[in-house]
Amino acid sequence: MDINIHHCTQNFWRDGYLHLPGFFAPALMDRLDELITDYFGAEPAFWHTDEFLSASQTEVVPWFPQNEGVATFDEIDADPRFYGLTEAILGQGWTRHYCMVMFSKKGTVGQAWHQDCPPEDAAAHNLNRLVYTSDITDAIGGQVVLVPGSHRAGLLPPGDPHADLAGQRVLTPAKGDLVFLHGHTWHRVLPIREKYRFSTNYRAAPKGTPDDITDVCVYRNMRYRFSTEQIIEERTPAA
Repeated sequence: MDINIHHCTQNFWRDGYLHLPGFFAPALMDRLDELITDYFGAEPAFWHTDEFLSASQTEVVPWFPQNEGVATFDEIDADPRFYGLTEAILGQGWTRHYCMVMFSKKGTVGQAWHQDCPPEDAAAHNLNRLVYTSDITDAIGGQVVLVPGSHRAGLLPPGDPHADLAGQRVLTPAKGDLVFLHGHTWHRVLPIREKYRFSTNYRAAPKGTPDDITDVCVYRNMRYRFSTEQIIEERTPAA
């Protein structure tokens, strides 16, 4: 797939996300998909604490395959288009953070509305680079919901963790698709109805961004610090 990097970069900074269908070759997606399904099986145990699962209403099981030396995942990083688009968006000197597969079981709630990092400093953010090795379908669930332009709108408003928000858009990525998502963009994942659902996130950040930029996540009902496994702020709508 050929891309117009200038056009893609403009769209990303306008909308806070970029969806590129069919970016990666099917053969590579098949190899990655097999590794992921072999690792998780059908019923992996949850990784986060019960308090987090209950409060965040986010049910995912992570895996960090590059940390375990699974070299096939390095082939995504080696794609010059992937690298070039990342650099056009983030600027020179950007840094890779980690590669994380996020697995959701059948019957789980998906992920509630959140921002990956606090938005008070507009220049301090991560970039999610989401790779889809298999189709997300309406039957399976797990579609990505986001509010275009919300990376410029400040703090995600408090409220119902899963309620619809004005202006939201639903993405249904397919095998081989790439989604770039700004860490301040308001987003969630719909419940998983059938089978299972996963995506692989190659997180990155602009030069000078702290490595722990995603340690505090903003939800509609709280702020949560992952390193200490603590709710650091309860959030409720104004009376």
